[in-house]
Amino acid sequence: MFVLTLRKSHYLVQFTLFGWTHVALLIVVSQSNIICHSIFEGLIWFLISTSSVICNDIMAYMFGFFFGRTSLIKLSPKKTWEGFIGALFSTVAYGVLLAKYLAPYKMFTCPAEYNEESMTFELDCEPSSTFQYQEYMIPAFIQQITSLFGLHWESIEVMPIQLHAFVLSLFASVIAPFSGFFASGFKRAYKIKDFGDVFPGHGGIMDRFDCQLMMASFHYVYMATFIRSPNPLRVLQQVFQLPGDSQLLIYNELQKSLINDGLLDPPAIEP
Repeated sequence: MFVLTLRKSHYLVQFTLFGWTHVALLIVVSQSNIICHSIFEGLIWFLISTSSVICNDIMAYMFGFFFGRTSLIKLSPKKTWEGFIGALFSTVAYGVLLAKYLAPYKMFTCPAEYNEESMTFELDCEPSSTFQYQEYMIPAFIQQITSLFGLHWESIEVMPIQLHAFVLSLFASVIAPFSGFFASGFKRAYKIKDFGDVFPGHGGIMDRFDCQLMMASFHYVYMATFIRSPNPLRVLQQVFQLPGDSQLLIYNELQKSLINDGLLDPPAIEP
C-alpha cells in the first residue's frame, strides 16, 4: 500500500515518515513483547527489573534533593553525583531484599504454564535451585578486607535469585539512567521540562518509565544467556505436534542416549 501511495515530489517526506513510523514501532512493540515474555517467565523477574528502575529514579531525586552538590551531566543540571551514587546503593539493596521476600511465593517464582484441559494459565511448580539457599565461598581478597572489621567470613548462604537481583539492580543504577539522559535531551529539544506533572517537582508517569526500555532489553538478554533453561513441558508440547514417525525417531534416539549415559537399562534380549 505504501508503494501505491508514493507521489512525485513527495518521495523524501513519505520515506522519512515511513522510516520514523517503523523505528517507533520497533522500539515500542519489540520492547513491549520482551516485557510480556519476562512476565510469563515468573513475576519476580518482571518486578525486580521494573521496580529497580523506579526505585533508582526516586532515590536519585531524594539524595540529589537533600545532598546534591556536584552536577552529573550538563544536559540535566539537576542530576548530581550525590544522587547517582546514593541511588546506586539504595537500588542494589532494594533489589536484593525484594528478591529475598518474593522468592518463597510460587505466584512470583513459577512461570505461567497454559493448561489445555482447564484452558487457564497455572502458577504451580517445584521451586528451582535459583530460589533455594546455597552456600558460596567468599574470595580470599574479600575475606582479608572483612577481617579488618572483625568479620571472619569464609562463606555466605544466599539464594541465586539474590545474586541475579544484584546484577539487575546494578544495571538499573549505572547504565539504565543514560536512557533517562536521552529522554532529558529529547525534552530539551522540545523545550519542555517533564512529560507530565502528576508528581509535583518529579514529572509525570512517563518520566518514571524513560529507562524501562533499555532495562527490558538487558533483562531479556540476561535471562536468555544466564538463567533460562529448556522447559521439559514445552519441549513435549512441540514433540506431540510432530508426525508419528518423527516422534518415534526422537524416542529411539533418546533411548539410545539414556542407555549410553547409564540412566536406562538396555532392553533385555529375548532368547
